[in-house]
Amino acid sequence: MGTQIRPAARGDVASVWRLINELAVFEKLEHAVIGNGSDLEKHIFEDRLCQVTVFEEDGEVVGYTLCVPTYSTFRTQPGLWLEDLYVTPTCRGKGYGKALLSNLIDYCSQSGLGRLEWSVLDWNVSAIGFYEAMGADLLQEWRICRISF
Repeated sequence: MGTQIRPAARGDVASVWRLINELAVFEKLEHAVIGNGSDLEKHIFEDRLCQVTVFEEDGEVVGYTLCVPTYSTFRTQPGLWLEDLYVTPTCRGKGYGKALLSNLIDYCSQSGLGRLEWSVLDWNVSAIGFYEAMGADLLQEWRICRISF
């Protein structure tokens, strides 16, 4: 069957939700997961608040990206915030993460978007190296601030 990257379909929500929970465990943040697959499905397909791309290997979803729109006033251009890029551990080292990020970079470039931005945990040395190898600048002077409700 091979591999493919494609926009998520409603039938993928359970797989994406499973991967979101895997990501939370990997980041040691499983306690922070308070959402559910039903809300995720609504936000992707009804409200269109986020866009999800999946990576399939032999018909199984093994990776995904989830993005939300942003806007740069300085550039006066829309952009995307990459909230998640995740590949299940058994499929790492096969180039799937690189393919997902490259696909997203191509999409942003072809769509005339001004930026693709994301954060990375400071302890995730392998991800930092991966992002730098993909051409990302890590902005040391910027910190993410958050208010949660």
